[in-house]
Amino acid sequence: MQLRLAAAAAAVVLSLSLLLTNTQAHNITHILEKYPELSTFNHYLTVTQLAPEINRRETITVCAVDNAGMSDLLSKKLSIGGIKNVLSLHVLLDYFDAKKLHQITDGTALAATMFQSTGSAPGSAGFVNITDLKGGKVGFAPQDNGGVMSATFVKSVEAVPYNISVIQISSILPSPEAEAPAPGPSQMNITALMSAHGCKVFAETLLANPAEQTFEENVESGLTIFCPGDDAMKSFMPKYKNLTASGKQSLLEYHGMPIYQSLAGLKSSNGLTNSLATDGSSKYDFTVQNDGTDVTIMTKVVTAKIINTVIDEQPLAIYELDKVLMPKELFKAALPPAPAPAPAADAESPKPSKKKHRSPPAPAAPSDSPADAPEGDVADQTADSNGAVRFDGGRFGALILSLWFAFLQL
Repeated sequence: MQLRLAAAAAAVVLSLSLLLTNTQAHNITHILEKYPELSTFNHYLTVTQLAPEINRRETITVCAVDNAGMSDLLSKKLSIGGIKNVLSLHVLLDYFDAKKLHQITDGTALAATMFQSTGSAPGSAGFVNITDLKGGKVGFAPQDNGGVMSATFVKSVEAVPYNISVIQISSILPSPEAEAPAPGPSQMNITALMSAHGCKVFAETLLANPAEQTFEENVESGLTIFCPGDDAMKSFMPKYKNLTASGKQSLLEYHGMPIYQSLAGLKSSNGLTNSLATDGSSKYDFTVQNDGTDVTIMTKVVTAKIINTVIDEQPLAIYELDKVLMPKELFKAALPPAPAPAPAADAESPKPSKKKHRSPPAPAAPSDSPADAPEGDVADQTADSNGAVRFDGGRFGALILSLWFAFLQL
């Protein structure tokens, strides 16, 4: 009997530990902050917004470089976009810990990198050759580096098997393609970019409004634009035309954020956010929330989903939405669902019916509020601030309960 009780208790402990392990995810910033010699590398993973992209991926290897190696990179005076490309070449889309590095089949392996996955790497520039050298050394080099090993394995920093491996290599991997200067903010024509990628109606509407100047003034310091697709914008135009001049400008500016946010950053930074239209008492805010792999933008009136990335190159990000964002300052908030009808009276005890006086129709919306919210949208919704890692309390409770009942049956 005691043996059975001990076995049941062990099963409970094991189940709990497995459940808790599955609710955790890696955080590259927290991993690297324990190593002062890697602090500059860690800092620029945050500055370039690579950190949240690394955190949301699985089966990945980060090749960190010490502060001296980063000084060599920073001395080249690259733009933030250029530094991001170079560092993304150091993020391998496969798992390599110290043991695997020394057991590479045929002595060499080719690994795709995050730089390759961006689509910005021409040809084979986004691949890294890993070679098991004589004397126990392991070399690293971009594939197009003429076979010259430009860095070697130094040590393993941290490894979570087949999830994330963080290793240190001796120096930055050279890549003229990654270091090539990205176009500066002044060279980016935001309306042309939107027009060429399914948001032509929004772009043309923006060009005809003073809001376009607001967008242009914010590009250099950082700008995120949510542009409704052409179909969504065309169906919305009757409502737009009924707005006042100030209402039109506010609505367009409502589709911009005065900071740069990558898609990975939006997924990991859920919550209430200001827009370009936010000014003092005029809140003009919305909520960013991720729903699995989707990112939604929620107002009190409508919920829109990001369906395409037009551009994501710091300091500018443009995302296409499936709906126009409607702020509560200009449109009626969505009504809560109607209460369920009262149960019917007992058929054997009928009561005389009474005619109810109908309420007068609601007054027409003011000029800045031309339309009601789409039917079915909920007014108040709260953001999930936990990012990609969620803890399912219901399933946890069910597991504990079932294990306890099993324990009692022994």
